[in-house]
This record gives sequence, C-alpha cells and structure tokens, in this order.
Amino acid sequence: MKQTVNIVSREQWGAAPPKQRETLREPAQGVVIHHTAFQSCRGLAECSDELVHIQRFHMNERDFDDIGYNFLVGGDGIVFEGRGWGVVGAHTKGHNYDTLGIAFMGNFNNDSPSKDALQSVRRLLVSGVSRGFLQPHFVLFGHRDLGATACPGENLYAALPQLRSAT
Repeated sequence: MKQTVNIVSREQWGAAPPKQRETLREPAQGVVIHHTAFQSCRGLAECSDELVHIQRFHMNERDFDDIGYNFLVGGDGIVFEGRGWGVVGAHTKGHNYDTLGIAFMGNFNNDSPSKDALQSVRRLLVSGVSRGFLQPHFVLFGHRDLGATACPGENLYAALPQLRSAT
C-alpha cells in the first residue's frame, strides 16, 4: 500500500521568503519531533494564520533565517511545508545538519496529539524515506532527547512509540 501525504506549500499558507537557505548534504539521519507550544489549530485558514505568527516569531524574535521546522502538522492532520525537504532547519541546537524537524502545532503538555496528526506524520516519514530525503533506518527523537527542554510536551512524547513503530 503506497502512502502519500499532501503538503500545503509555503506559498499556500503565506510564508515570507527566507533570509537564506542551506541544503542538507545528504539524506537526514534522524527526525526530531517538536510541539510549537503555541495555539493548536485545525483547517487551512486557522493554521495558516498560526504559521505566519510562528514564522514571524522565529525570524524577528529568535533571529532565524526562516521558520525553524521543516514541516508542521495541524490537529486535523494537515501537513504544512516549513523549510521543506533537504533544507537545514533551526529546530534542535547541534542537530540541524543531520535531522529534519517536524512540529505538531499546539501545546502537548496538556493536549494529546490527534490520530489524524499522528497518521499524517507517519505518512510524511514514509514519503521522506521513499523520496530519498530520509535514511531508511533513521532515528526518531523527541526534542527533549537532544536538549534540556520539555518539548514536545508530555502527551506527544508519550505518543512517539506510535511514530517509531510505523517506520
């Protein structure tokens, strides 16, 4: 069974152009799962507004070149292009050159990730491997595995085995 995932492009959600863009030298060896710790969202319009907010925050407050994550996913499972495939992110200090960052939109210290969002990320991971952007035996991390942070929140961190088992 071929799994496909539809990705809402940067243009579709209204992204500002990046200040600069750096390409990964080889397929990513790992994936780091994050939560945005901002509002959760559902649907194209609501999530697009939240994405513009996150990108502005990353670029203006944190002085990133772009939104930090490679992909973001809304509560209804819609996947949004952040920096995209094969691009160095700004999501996990010391690990941006060999991983992709995927953020679930919302705060998962209190909320739980939806089945739709988890299923979309599983499809995204399978797609990344089949398209050559992810090593076939990549390692999946929660952000807290690689740094002193509560990210991706207790409930999303507890759901990571569901993502690991699907790859």
